[in-house]
Amino acid sequence: MPFDHNDHYHRLLLRQVPPGCRTALDVGCGTGRFARLLARRGIDTDGIDASAEVIETARAASAGLPRRHRPRFRHADATRAELPHGHYDFISCLASLHHMPFGTVAALRDALAPGGVLAVLGCHRETSPADRAWSLAAVPANAAARLAVAAREAVCPPGGGEPGPPSTVAPVRRPETALEEVRREAGVLLPGSTLRRLLFWRYLLVFRKPAGTA
Repeated sequence: MPFDHNDHYHRLLLRQVPPGCRTALDVGCGTGRFARLLARRGIDTDGIDASAEVIETARAASAGLPRRHRPRFRHADATRAELPHGHYDFISCLASLHHMPFGTVAALRDALAPGGVLAVLGCHRETSPADRAWSLAAVPANAAARLAVAAREAVCPPGGGEPGPPSTVAPVRRPETALEEVRREAGVLLPGSTLRRLLFWRYLLVFRKPAGTA
């Protein structure tokens, strides 16, 4: 089906990009769709992913873009990668944090420039009645969204600036961390961050590094 939960939240994530953003990192970039959106805004964008196969697909999908709108993609595991300290104005992590220890956010925090923003679109394990209620509410909304996107693409096939569907998809893993665990750990590692539950089995975690912090 053409509806993608992560793509659905791209606009929400783009609203987290700080004014004057010059540098960005997309962690767990997959086939690079969100990294290309950042680069298209004139942001110098890096994308890393632990899967060599999806990195090759991301590079191929970006090859025809103007150089100024082409992200740099690198095969790297975020849990071991050496990230430049205090460098990035914006770091995104789309449905990939649950593939690694949550403590990885400490390295991402340190890679932010003063005033920089870390935005995590995360997946969490259902453990509470509230989780199950949101999950039930998402089912009809998900079905309606899939039908709407399919109908729109039947009339107007996708094209234009973004390449078509990639032949490679990023690895999938079930999340093991509950939302309350995310909230608790974020309170320690990302003080002052905000956590918001989203409809399609996702949450949005946003941290802004204080301007005076190196």
